Amino acid sequence: MIVSRSSASAEEQQGADPRRWKALSVCLVAGFMTLLDVSIVNVALPAIRTGLAAPQSTLQWVVSGYALAFGLVLVPAGRFGDVYGRRTVFVFGVALFTLASAAAGIAADSAWLVAARLVQGVAGGVINPQVSGLIQQLFRGAERGRAFGLLGATIGVSTAIGPLLGGLLIHLGGGHDGWRLVFYVNVPVGILAVVLAYRYIGGGRASRAQPREDAAEGSREKHPREDSRAGTRGSRLRRSMDPVGVLLLGTGLVLVLLPFVEGQQWHGPGRWLLALAGLTVIGVFTAWERRYGRHAQPVVDLSLFRRRSYALGTLLAALYFAGFTAIFFILTLYLQNGLGYSALEAGLATTPFAAGSAAASVLGGRIVTRLGRPLVVGGLLLVGVALGVTALATWLVPGEHVAWATAVPLLLAGLGSGLVISPNQTLTLSEVPVAMAGAAGGVLQTGQRVGAAVGIAAIGSVFFAGVASSHGDHATAFRHALLVTIAFVLAALAVALADVVAARRASHRVPPAEEAATSGSPPAR
Repeated sequence: MIVSRSSASAEEQQGADPRRWKALSVCLVAGFMTLLDVSIVNVALPAIRTGLAAPQSTLQWVVSGYALAFGLVLVPAGRFGDVYGRRTVFVFGVALFTLASAAAGIAADSAWLVAARLVQGVAGGVINPQVSGLIQQLFRGAERGRAFGLLGATIGVSTAIGPLLGGLLIHLGGGHDGWRLVFYVNVPVGILAVVLAYRYIGGGRASRAQPREDAAEGSREKHPREDSRAGTRGSRLRRSMDPVGVLLLGTGLVLVLLPFVEGQQWHGPGRWLLALAGLTVIGVFTAWERRYGRHAQPVVDLSLFRRRSYALGTLLAALYFAGFTAIFFILTLYLQNGLGYSALEAGLATTPFAAGSAAASVLGGRIVTRLGRPLVVGGLLLVGVALGVTALATWLVPGEHVAWATAVPLLLAGLGSGLVISPNQTLTLSEVPVAMAGAAGGVLQTGQRVGAAVGIAAIGSVFFAGVASSHGDHATAFRHALLVTIAFVLAALAVALADVVAARRASHRVPPAEEAATSGSPPAR
């Protein structure tokens, strides 16, 4: 049976919350605020050092403490939203983030600031899985792709525009206390988000029937037995938060991430014993989840990773964020420390990437349901080539004009990035039942945060080693670090290609009768 696009669209919207787009706007504003604070502080560090007389070791925790706390709570916060209602958890997270931002702004010393940043990170980790969970809950079909496209634009723009906005606020506030505006700007935005969340976001949880409806949306990989188990687990989901699993996962993540976030302060091979211990704890966590999942809903349902699109999409996101996030880290260091750019000038240099990412993310969200994973492959190819041209531009046009030379290749890299982040998120979560959307989104975003921490540590180490060995040649160090970034992008590309090949092989094994019956479903990925 052939279903027209207009009738399919009408079917998707039947019974949908009429406030869903306004609710999405509130979610995106809050998500933008939390993700912006990952990168906006980088350009404020010199001003914080001056204003608070903070040592370098403490400044490292202003950045890494936020990222560590953020990644630590994503999965349990996603589960909590699945169980007790996403609006309630979302509002709590936004309120906590707003209070922590105000506390950071009035910080009297560096220890106070670090403590406020840790609380900010926790609040950010509470908010973000609710955003992806609410998109799963409120939208269906092509509309969901467009919603994730807007989320992808938010992720890309917030990460890339952070240095620019931070530089502008410091310029307006002055060199001594201008950094405080970086935190104060969150306060009115957070208050507004709390008010609008109560107005536009429904308070109910996803119904128990929804997981089956969502799981039946057209995937050829799903089986009725899996959907039945998902529904049965959903009924038990409200009885337990799996505290042992939460503790094991949190301990494992801290042990794995700590050597990376402390990489510039903690030298020597001893720190990698922590990472090894963390991997061991995560192994124990996996065994516990399998055992616990026999009689109750675990914090991470490992059956999710039997879905190819989810398993490969999560791996792809971790690898891509390892390279993507580090671009702005090493570019800002090169421009400010190597070429003497101001915070505002360094921020302006990242604007082309932000503009390209925003435009392509919206487009990618609209066409991902038609093109599937090949769209992500094309985006990754464009990012890899554009970063190679960026490295070439810094070699051909050294010196103070390098920002002009890199503008076009960074714009192209941003366009490619927009075709990676939001389409990959849409495809990765496309087969996840709504009742598990928060925890599944939390796992996906944890992978992104772990990837970002590993990438910044690895690429930053190459950059700093290059500066030291070349006696201050920041341009050469930047190019060498950019090659490592490209390697992460190519690794993500290999994962995307593996998914495309596997999807095509699976489609060839589908009997003709079954293929005809699923002709109205999204394309195989």
